Amino acid sequence: MTDNHQYKYINFRLIETKPKTTVWSCRNNNSEIELGVIKWHPSWRQYCYFPTVQAVYSKGCLIDISDFIDKLMNERKKSND
Repeated sequence: MTDNHQYKYINFRLIETKPKTTVWSCRNNNSEIELGVIKWHPSWRQYCYFPTVQAVYSKGCLIDISDFIDKLMNERKKSND
């Protein structure tokens, strides 16, 4: 997976690589303000979105965040096989 993933209104940047997981910054494309991070949540055994600012998300943005988490989960499954 590359270090940057661009969607229509948001993008994801790799900010940390851990032994088994990664941490990604979710940013607004126009302002580059960090909206949140996606990282592994051990209790839920999956990647989750952690907002860092109070923001309003459209359905499209939420779909993009969900799509990116799906990609991370698929990569994790491949690496564990």
